[in-house]
Amino acid sequence: MEPVPLQDFVRALDPASLPRVLRVFSGVYFQGSIYEISGNECCLSTGDLIKVTQVRLQKVVCENPGTGQTMELAPNFQGYFSPLTGLQSYRTLEELVSSATQWSNQLPICFMSTHSIATEGRVVPEDQPLILEAVEMHLGTLCARCLLGTGAQQVILHLPLSQKGPFWKQAAGGPRTLLQALQDPALRDLPLTCPALPWSSLILRPQYEVHAIMHMRRTIVKIPSTLEVDVEDVTASSQHIHFIKPLLLSEALARGGPFPLPTEILEVPEGPPVFLSPWMGSLQKGQRLWIHGQATPSWRVLASSKGRKVPRHFMVSGAYQGKLRRRPREFPTAYDLLSALQPGRPLRVVTTKDCEGDEEENPEFTSLAVGDRLEVLGSGQAHGAHGRDTDILVCRRLNDEAGQEEEEEEEECGEETEDQERVLLPLYTPGAFVEEMNDSRRYSLADLTAHFSLPCEVKVVAKDTNHPADPLASFLGLRLEEKITEPFLVVSLDSEPQMCFEIPPRWLDLTVVEGQPGQPAGSLPVVTVEELTDTFYYRLRKLPACENCMPPPRPPKNRGISGQKKQSSREEGIKSSQVLGLMQPTQLPRIKKTTLPELTKDSFDVYSKIPARKKSCSPSRPRMQDPDDDGDEHDYEEILEKFPKTI
Repeated sequence: MEPVPLQDFVRALDPASLPRVLRVFSGVYFQGSIYEISGNECCLSTGDLIKVTQVRLQKVVCENPGTGQTMELAPNFQGYFSPLTGLQSYRTLEELVSSATQWSNQLPICFMSTHSIATEGRVVPEDQPLILEAVEMHLGTLCARCLLGTGAQQVILHLPLSQKGPFWKQAAGGPRTLLQALQDPALRDLPLTCPALPWSSLILRPQYEVHAIMHMRRTIVKIPSTLEVDVEDVTASSQHIHFIKPLLLSEALARGGPFPLPTEILEVPEGPPVFLSPWMGSLQKGQRLWIHGQATPSWRVLASSKGRKVPRHFMVSGAYQGKLRRRPREFPTAYDLLSALQPGRPLRVVTTKDCEGDEEENPEFTSLAVGDRLEVLGSGQAHGAHGRDTDILVCRRLNDEAGQEEEEEEEECGEETEDQERVLLPLYTPGAFVEEMNDSRRYSLADLTAHFSLPCEVKVVAKDTNHPADPLASFLGLRLEEKITEPFLVVSLDSEPQMCFEIPPRWLDLTVVEGQPGQPAGSLPVVTVEELTDTFYYRLRKLPACENCMPPPRPPKNRGISGQKKQSSREEGIKSSQVLGLMQPTQLPRIKKTTLPELTKDSFDVYSKIPARKKSCSPSRPRMQDPDDDGDEHDYEEILEKFPKTI
């Protein structure tokens, strides 16, 4: 096949003959493009092979051959098109008949008028196709016998030969739809007419989108048919050609095999690294990988080390075989205590920080001291002093020396004893609590996550035997933070086949190409602990699955404190003016600069002799003071007595 423009090849293509393999005879490159413009391929090199799998009609451009104007039609345009034999028009019906019978009798012919025709009580619309069958006398006038309509609804009309046009002669055949007109090779680039369009003649120029497969392209390539490139059909001589298609790890996971699958890395996604493992540096272009299949189980646990200034973060597989022992949990607020409370599981803690109750806000709130033992009972609400309801944590104070028998006796005591031992804490209480625990059992990771809620404090007491370099056993404690369900792929490096590791395609989606078939090494151990980079760890913590822990409630603003501060500042200004008012105005100008050091020294002696007055902590406690005293720390009355003497 000789090279032809792509547009001509597509217009003449029979869809039933697909797929077809084309070779680019003369390439094309759009300067400034980045291989794709609006999702279409715009750069093809000479010699490229294209396997056309589908051709879709995008739009049709109608061109007026007389004026050059254009308009676009959708592929589902409902108008009908009729072909014209040429661009010549006839002024009268007689000229049309004379032209048709000049050399030989070509009747019947198909024609149309660009104006509506009124005759015999009927109006023929403009651009309506008519079939001229013969010329005969009708009512004493030489007329053209015309046939209007098709099928069973045909009407015979007699139009005088003097009927004015202009008239257009049409080719044989009835009106066609847009798709029929485009598929007819005889109508290609010929003038047509359509009653639904404003022009008397037009030329259809379709534009297609070619879907094709190319070497090393992961997705279907979309090529516009208007691309100025010449192609040649090489389908017959390309039966042995195999188009290599890249593959994403996510696609390999979705199709589910066959495994093991030999691959070669073509592209590594950009961005910060996911893991701190040594094999991350080996994931480069050209590296060969064996994909062994999906990892089981599909859940992972995020863990952070404790006991160090800078914690390290890990992702632990559900297949981890190490043994763990629970450690007492730490709770920074009462809200954390309520979050950790589970039905049917008693929660007892010890206070490690003094916490004073807000007696002004609510006198029922209890103060705590270091060493207080509490049993968390549940949540509730308390009515505050300012009419606001406060969410509280209800606890029971335990005796330090009470054992299990004494605690059972206390539960059997009367209501008065229970009321005395009840402890009410606002959920925003910034305390410090440590869980009381007497659990020395060794758990597997699966049992621990099944029986206890996360977060959970643990200590690894036995390494994973399948992972000799288990880093979790070296820490004094671990915090298991969140359980994540995510599919992973088990892979191994062809250059380092001694260990398998797991790759999450969602966060590390490599582009690979299938390699030569072969057989990998035997069963290999799988790395079940991967250390995470800080960037990726905090990215995981932002996922919706990890955002189930709501922050503790903020404490309410104390309006009384701000009001007392404003009132205190106003009263300080009033008392200062009273002090200046009691002094004689004539005495102040007599003070000389030489007396200022002596005055300053005496003033310090005076302040040092003033007895300190201890301020009461409880606002309800009565105070013995003068009626003018506002309860402020500064005693302006005593200063007032000695200040004139000092001056």
